[in-house]
Amino acid sequence: MKNQTQQNQMSSSVASSPMSETSAQEKKKRGFAAMDRNQVQEVARKGGMAAHRAGKAHEFNSEEARAAGRKGGLAWHPGRPVQEQAPAPVSAEIDQDRA
Repeated sequence: MKNQTQQNQMSSSVASSPMSETSAQEKKKRGFAAMDRNQVQEVARKGGMAAHRAGKAHEFNSEEARAAGRKGGLAWHPGRPVQEQAPAPVSAEIDQDRA
């Protein structure tokens, strides 16, 4: 009876013990995390080229690029003072004058 109690205690303590710190530190990197920066850049370059050859890549026109830049400029960034409101586009001012 005593042996059976000891075995139950041992098995329950092993099953409930959290992962040891050494095994968490020994965790190997996988995928892009395991590659050096130049390897990741090369893989990304090849993927971009393949997408363009297949016709699947998006190319910004000047209007889309302008809108994206404006959106990024209006976005909140840490360390930059908060502005009250962005100035209205010129076309909106013209429409208000006509009304």
